[in-house]
Amino acid sequence: MTEKIHELIDTRWSPRAFSDQEIEEEKVVKLFEAASYAPSCFNEQPWRFIYATKEYAERYEQLLSCLVEFNQMWVKTAPMIILTLVSKKFAQNGKVNHHAAHDLGLAIGNMSAQATSMDLYMHQMAGFSVEKAREMFEIPDDFDVLTMIAVGYIGNPDVLPENIREMESNKRERKPLNKILFDGDWEDMK
Repeated sequence: MTEKIHELIDTRWSPRAFSDQEIEEEKVVKLFEAASYAPSCFNEQPWRFIYATKEYAERYEQLLSCLVEFNQMWVKTAPMIILTLVSKKFAQNGKVNHHAAHDLGLAIGNMSAQATSMDLYMHQMAGFSVEKAREMFEIPDDFDVLTMIAVGYIGNPDVLPENIREMESNKRERKPLNKILFDGDWEDMK
């Protein structure tokens, strides 16, 4: 029998039911500090975050408006929304940074572990308008807009619309290791 994975990884979950409880400012800072400690190619730290808590209602509504309607239905209770971006080029030499999205993923992984340690939950989304976000926040072309994240304390799934509530109760599934590990023979990956 193998040992269980770390509790922060095992208990991490991406809910859609968020409480409207505000996130303490010191916890918000810790989330972004955790992200800043992620490794990155040439220590470039290409990630950038545009975020708002409900305390900053105008910015929060701007971020919320970038989401597709389905995501807006459940994200609106989350006390914080984040838009993630990466620099397309290395600052040190101007060459294309093909690893920026990977580096952002590591930063968000750190943020996710930190969130879990503080009883916070994060739900990353691809369902939003990159074009609207780029225009609204005047994001320069040398940055890619990649994801949005809802952050908050766990809420009551009963407040969600029925179709979304059903999604909350789905069993968390992971592919078995023999479906993600291979020795170079692509035939084994099917």
